[in-house]
Amino acid sequence: MTNILLMMGPQAGGGGIGSFLPLILIMVVFYFFMIYPQMKKTKAQKKFREALGEGDKVVTIGGVHGKIEKMDETTFILNSEGTRMRIDKSSISMEASQALNPPKKEEKK
Repeated sequence: MTNILLMMGPQAGGGGIGSFLPLILIMVVFYFFMIYPQMKKTKAQKKFREALGEGDKVVTIGGVHGKIEKMDETTFILNSEGTRMRIDKSSISMEASQALNPPKKEEKK
């Protein structure tokens, strides 16, 4: 039995990039299915928060509904049925707030 193993010798062509190819493919798939969509969603949320203005109706992540009264760089005053609260911009739920504010129709020229 040991004679057979010694006669076979080392396997040829088993190293190099071929051994790393499955790992590289897994990383590429992970990027396109996990990382890229999250980056895209983060950009959309940032754009949405920058487009908010006074008078817009919003919903916070905690579920508080209200209208923006006054804005600063990172916070704003939210009026919710007579109660005024200072809320951080990052606590706005994009999905729920977009349902409250229908998209503004652009005039055709």
